[in-house]
Amino acid sequence: MAGKRAAPPPPPTDADTDRFASPACALAEVDPAYRGFMPREELIALLNELLEAEQAGVKVANAFLDSAGDGQTAALLRDLRRDEARYAALLGRLVNDLGGTPSGKIGGFYEKAVAVDGMAARLAFLNRGQGWVVKKLREALPRIAEDNVHAALKEMLETHDANIARCAPFAAAG
Repeated sequence: MAGKRAAPPPPPTDADTDRFASPACALAEVDPAYRGFMPREELIALLNELLEAEQAGVKVANAFLDSAGDGQTAALLRDLRRDEARYAALLGRLVNDLGGTPSGKIGGFYEKAVAVDGMAARLAFLNRGQGWVVKKLREALPRIAEDNVHAALKEMLETHDANIARCAPFAAAG
């Protein structure tokens, strides 16, 4: 029989396909948590935690602006405040879209930040706070199934990374 190939197996019958639990094309219908994505409640909690941090960031930038003068530091803080406010509003909308209630709390970062003395030290502390947000976003993004939420948080991550880079020279100036 050398040189002869075995006949291919016959096509599957209905009896053969009935033994599978579900077709692969049904994976999209499975709860996203089964596939490793965040359940809706966990995602809403994450978005609210980030919302509280962004709301704290707005207050921190406002507080720091009071002692920043009129130069480049003030311009940087106004830009940071604008970004923090924009993402706070976005996070609130995302929470609403997911059926949750946006948090009105201000993250604990605010109280710690305003206790720091000296503008360079304050900006370094602000950068650590932005770094915390970046870390949370990097950890969360692979687990977010909702395309609109993923895109928004990816943009937020990129903006926070850029703001950290912009703030670093001011934080090192002290």
